[in-house]
Amino acid sequence: MPSLNRTLCHILPLMLLCQPATAQDAAPPAEPPFTSIQPGDFAIAGSLSNSWADFDNDGDLDLVVSLKGGDIRLYRNDNGTFVNVGPELGLPTSGPEMRGVAWGDYDGDGWIDLLGGATMPGEQSLVFRNEGGRKFTNVAPELGLTIPNRSARQTSWVDYDNDGDLDVYAANRIGPNSLYRNDKGKFVQVLAGTGVSDSRPTVGACWFDYNRDGFLDVFLANQSGAADALWRNNGDGSFTDVAPELGLDNPGRSKEEGGVGCAVGDYDNDGYLDLFVPNYGVNALYHNNGDGTFTNIAKEMGVGIDNHAVGAVWGDYDNDGYLDLYVTSYHGPRDQQQPRDSLFHNEAGKGFRQVLAETSQLNVGDHGVQWVDYDRDGALDLSVMRGYTSQGGHFLFHNDLDRAAARRSLSVTLLDAKGRFTRMGAEVRLYDKAGKILATRQLSTGDGYNSENAAPLHFGLKTMDAVKVEVTWMSRKGRKIQTLPNVDPAKYAGKSLVIRER
Repeated sequence: MPSLNRTLCHILPLMLLCQPATAQDAAPPAEPPFTSIQPGDFAIAGSLSNSWADFDNDGDLDLVVSLKGGDIRLYRNDNGTFVNVGPELGLPTSGPEMRGVAWGDYDGDGWIDLLGGATMPGEQSLVFRNEGGRKFTNVAPELGLTIPNRSARQTSWVDYDNDGDLDVYAANRIGPNSLYRNDKGKFVQVLAGTGVSDSRPTVGACWFDYNRDGFLDVFLANQSGAADALWRNNGDGSFTDVAPELGLDNPGRSKEEGGVGCAVGDYDNDGYLDLFVPNYGVNALYHNNGDGTFTNIAKEMGVGIDNHAVGAVWGDYDNDGYLDLYVTSYHGPRDQQQPRDSLFHNEAGKGFRQVLAETSQLNVGDHGVQWVDYDRDGALDLSVMRGYTSQGGHFLFHNDLDRAAARRSLSVTLLDAKGRFTRMGAEVRLYDKAGKILATRQLSTGDGYNSENAAPLHFGLKTMDAVKVEVTWMSRKGRKIQTLPNVDPAKYAGKSLVIRER
């Protein structure tokens, strides 16, 4: 690893990055063992985005995949076997392409609903209301969420105004983004033509409370040479772009370069949420300095490679207590694109090492990616999409981590006071008995390429000692803290610790 300059050594003293011996000098870890699941069923070309949620409330996570040609496949998880039930439940098998998929309980009935964003500007987005896990009905026109004149990329269900219901933010590759406020189940566009309705070509959007004022802010990864944005939520219905003053705008890119996605995660376990941005060009890793500022340390940490990166997602695949990073990328000319993915192993917060060989069975993605524990064994499995060429597929790999290591984990599910999945952007921190922070997770507001899960948070653990669980909810009165002391992770093996907002 290159030596850091004095500025970075001053900024990041706790990360031990200024030592002469570095993680990159050590022998590389072996590629982790994974097994391909149902490869014959999932080898379908044109697979774009994937998202996970328990649509039928049976206790396990199901998979939805958007494909070129308009097919939206919903795979019900039947004890680890996946069955496509989309057609019988009312999801389309052809028609307008839905570039992204996002789960969220917009009507607060306890059944997770699904939004698909249309790729072509002449088509309409779809919102499928979940009818008790037995049927999906498109209600986008009556909700006001057809979202016209848009080439959809990231769409997020997020409560930007902290009024307790889910609003919608829609990124647009060819025109202004749009924010829709949920007014008693109907959606009304707000801030049209100004502020967060950014007119730059946006692909990725991630909401997180960077300045800890209790309101979710939104980072935008913009394409075609445009600078990126960080729109600070002022809590009064207005937003201010603070990316230039914080050094998050990444200006001066060529027309062929730009941001494609974003992923929020506390990679160094200091309690502050960091930001990874996969780019056409050099990737960025913005370290959160804890004072409202960020420093791009991608190159020093080993993830600042120059590639055609698309999707990215954080997940602790080996349960060592540190978030690892999977990035989908591709190379080659049009119609001949080949995957060139990266799995960056987190070396105890000091750096990252690429552990994925080009010949790896995991090197198959060029679009969406998600980590998910679909079989509840405590180890994160990998779901990867390939959309280019006739060799595409939506690949699922089971994590074959040994049983003892897999059980060294804790799953946490966050629900609102009425038991609904509406608290996207809430944060969870774990502390040991001495009060030392162990890890931080955020309920997803969008990552992995145009997708949003409604899934538990996964914590890998170094030991099975009892922990304190601290939840941070966003509210109109600021950040609201709820704690659970002396949580025994062993009691939640094979299930999730469910926390309702108080």
